[in-house]
Amino acid sequence: MFRLQRKIGLIPENGLGIGRRAVFWSLLAWLPIAVWAWQKEYLLPVDGGEPLLAHFGINARLLLAVPLFIFAEGMMHSTLTTLLPRLVSSGVVPPGQLDRLRSVLSDIAQLRDSVLPWIAIFAALASFFLFSRPSEVPHELSWAKDQADGAGMGLGVWWYLYVGRTIFLTLLLAWLWRLALLFMLFKRIAGLELSMVPTHPDRCAGLGFMARIPVMFVPVVLGISSVFASGWAHQVVYHDVTIGSLRVEIIAFVVVVPLIFLSPFVSFLGLMLRTKKQGLLDYGDLIGRHGRLVRERWIDGKQVADAPILDAPELGPIADTAAPYELISKIRPLPLTMGSLIPLVGAAVLPMVVLATMDLPLKTVLKTVLKILV
Repeated sequence: MFRLQRKIGLIPENGLGIGRRAVFWSLLAWLPIAVWAWQKEYLLPVDGGEPLLAHFGINARLLLAVPLFIFAEGMMHSTLTTLLPRLVSSGVVPPGQLDRLRSVLSDIAQLRDSVLPWIAIFAALASFFLFSRPSEVPHELSWAKDQADGAGMGLGVWWYLYVGRTIFLTLLLAWLWRLALLFMLFKRIAGLELSMVPTHPDRCAGLGFMARIPVMFVPVVLGISSVFASGWAHQVVYHDVTIGSLRVEIIAFVVVVPLIFLSPFVSFLGLMLRTKKQGLLDYGDLIGRHGRLVRERWIDGKQVADAPILDAPELGPIADTAAPYELISKIRPLPLTMGSLIPLVGAAVLPMVVLATMDLPLKTVLKTVLKILV
């Protein structure tokens, strides 16, 4: 798809063309529907009906989620090109593993550039359309049915089902494929003979810089959350559904979706646990030897001959030797921080806060959110 968009001029020779692509695909998906609805007087409320603009889910998919998915591509590019080289510059990947790292990156790049995933995506969409029944128009498209006989479907329905929705689903599935690629990349990197530093103060054994990667998923999570919240908002405004009855669905969404986009980091779980376990053993032995020699010299009053460990400036006194052990004991099971989680949860929660204000006072909603976060 990248090469195709470059051929037709959506992506320039230098750059990603994020802005022009976001506008193009969003308007291609939504504008024909809006023009047709305006001509048929289905765009704005008439006689208490539910027009196009009242079905918030359609507009959120095409005007908000589509451009957000595309903007996230730019964030992904800048984030990964900035952080992945630090695997080498930080020394996590030692010189002897550089060839293997290049091989890993080359394999992942080949998968990224392959046409087969796009064939699979379009095959999945074709199967979805093939087995769906166009005669059963979902409620969110009821406004676009031909009002002349009350049964037929107008252009708005067809355009949304086979153009607008296809654009949205293609971009969404593309992001799920990118997520799978990131999982494979992290799995392969974790399988290298890495030079981990269990005493590193980042509490990630030197992989703390990887914790900034999940931020690139914020626009994607925000787009998905906006779609769900908009669909529920329509039910609240037009069908007397209360926020309380949606509580389970909202909580499940806010919990599950951020976890999905953090799932590639599970690839490092075994590495982090092994690093912590081995670090505690190694530094436990070191501190034990140091402590026994200190006791022999200063408590037992023995003559300790030729004990360089007692004079090593990098170890220092007993209080200093305990610090590395404490750092190792606090190594996280994944190279993630609260700074990794909060932006994703915030992106999932923000549209839900807007949804909640439709049924509850804003002050009450904000107090509830703050109580949960604090």
